[in-house]
Amino acid sequence: MVSPLPLSDSPAQLLREGQERGLPAWECRRLLEHTSGRTRAWLVAHDQEPLPAEQAGRTRQALARLQAGEPLAYVVGEQEFHGLTLQVSPAVLVPRPDTETLVDWALALLPADAEGSALPVLDLGTGSGAVALALKASRPQRQVCASDLSPAALAVAQGNGQRLGLTVDWRQGAWWQPWHGERFELVVSNPPYIAADDPHLAALHHEPRLALTPEGDGLDGVRALAAGAVSHLTPGGWLLLEHGWDQHEAVAALLVAHGLEEVQSRQDLGGRWRCTGGRRPARA
Repeated sequence: MVSPLPLSDSPAQLLREGQERGLPAWECRRLLEHTSGRTRAWLVAHDQEPLPAEQAGRTRQALARLQAGEPLAYVVGEQEFHGLTLQVSPAVLVPRPDTETLVDWALALLPADAEGSALPVLDLGTGSGAVALALKASRPQRQVCASDLSPAALAVAQGNGQRLGLTVDWRQGAWWQPWHGERFELVVSNPPYIAADDPHLAALHHEPRLALTPEGDGLDGVRALAAGAVSHLTPGGWLLLEHGWDQHEAVAALLVAHGLEEVQSRQDLGGRWRCTGGRRPARA
């Protein structure tokens, strides 16, 4: 028996239209869940049934946004990161799985049974709050602090913290500026690090350029972070930085030049050098 053709505006038809636009099937399915308000199981079970015209129209508009290169996370308004569902907007970068390398390294340095009086940890350039909130969720007894230059980005981060019920000390300002005179056991950052002439920037035009590149060679943010590290870390405290796959040697050299020791790098799940960190000497 020949299967019937999918009806117009049915989930099957809309998924086929998305794939005809050159979009990955998984993105089309996630998008349809969002625009229809239905679960994946429901859409599979009812894949031949027409959706209401308003839902079908919303789906086609969203498919057009994806085809134009807009990230799926902006279209659906959220992104999963380290077990958390974060709301995102074009005011912030889309949190990426590669950045979970930074979180995992930080958690390995933070004992799970530390007293609540332990010194705080800090996330600089927090964006959506992804790293700070992942640390707070995994180490709830720790005081977590975070800052960002962009008030719009900070508003997104604060909103995520409120929705998740995670308390973070949020402040606005550039790099170390909001934390004058304060010291931390651990500082993490995913700074803008793409060089201004990197051809990949063109494909990222929907995301905030300020969060992607400091212009020039891409390392100005790293330079600022390295320069202030010793004065803001406790003796033995760590600074961990995310960076581009080909920047680990340059980042390591900057950390060494500014007095950090035990400098080392970590690879992401793809085997690319993704994070580099160093420790303030424990001696006085």
